[in-house]
Amino acid sequence: MKNANRRKKGAAPPEAPMLEVADLSTTFTSDRGFVRAVNNVTFTVQRGKTLGIVGESGSGKSVLSRSIMGLTPNNATRTGSVKFEGRELLATGANEMRHMWGAQMAMVFQDPMTALNPVMRIGRQITESLLHHTDIGKGAANETALALLQSVGIPEAERRLRQYPHELSGGMRQRVMIAIALACGPKLLFADEPTTALDVTVQAQILDLLQDQQRERFMAMILVTHDLGVVAGRADDIAVMYAGRIVEKAPTRTLFREMRHPYSEALLESIPKLEAPNHTRLAAIGGRPPDLVNLPPGCKFAPRCPNVQEKCLKEEPPLIEHGTPGHEYACYFPVGSREGAEARARNVAASRNVPGTVAAGGGIA
Repeated sequence: MKNANRRKKGAAPPEAPMLEVADLSTTFTSDRGFVRAVNNVTFTVQRGKTLGIVGESGSGKSVLSRSIMGLTPNNATRTGSVKFEGRELLATGANEMRHMWGAQMAMVFQDPMTALNPVMRIGRQITESLLHHTDIGKGAANETALALLQSVGIPEAERRLRQYPHELSGGMRQRVMIAIALACGPKLLFADEPTTALDVTVQAQILDLLQDQQRERFMAMILVTHDLGVVAGRADDIAVMYAGRIVEKAPTRTLFREMRHPYSEALLESIPKLEAPNHTRLAAIGGRPPDLVNLPPGCKFAPRCPNVQEKCLKEEPPLIEHGTPGHEYACYFPVGSREGAEARARNVAASRNVPGTVAAGGGIA
């Protein structure tokens, strides 16, 4: 049929993204100069979906989350566009944003010991947001706080409401942070390294809890982490960040099946393997992230990249879609390609002092 691929007349249009970020940049003014912590980032998140943002410390992923929510300090300048349900947030004043924090979007911070008020009881910290954003009375707010603690799996919830943060374990404090974030039923939840400093068993419990709550409430969620393993089974899409920029973005299954950027590959290889023999040395990414005040020309990952060639040092590759729909990456010599394999082979040869080849770092051996 001629019109088989066209939307039927009268059919509902595709649902618009809940969050639309376009060319978002965040620059800080410092004594050393301008720090470009987020650099032209673009992505969308649909209602009920989870986006995983992955990268090393300093890659810009936490600043990105705070930039979207408007939680940046006075020395920060944001440009680009951030639309939440069609509303432009960069043009929204601080007073208006305060009405959205907690009620429309919320954040689970990575360190609950510093995020929670140490001199305020747990119950009051949960009801504070409820009393501010809703019309319920104090009694109903206390009942809701109790139900929230029970929903996030805290035992003896009624007693915990009367306790202070220092009386709880790290895992319970993180559950309290989740309860506070979910109190007013936000539509968008940011989870910024929610398992930092927790042991492996508790990490899995917290991540499962976030996933269950996200599905139950049909929220959109942005899960920020340095560990690709954390988002592997919990995110619908993954964006890999390096030096403030997204260098690879794809649906989760596509990313793990067709990983293309050498930085994504390096992050994956740095995850400890269960099948590896005891005392196996962990793989590390050589070198250091670039100085965000004095960014080098070309690809920012080039000095650490096993596939680097001279072109990489001069021209920054654009983030564009290649092959599989929805799979974007910024690399001239991607993993899994003939060009990438040849570039890596030349660098290996150069490291063995074979004349006339390009060494990692771009120099001629």
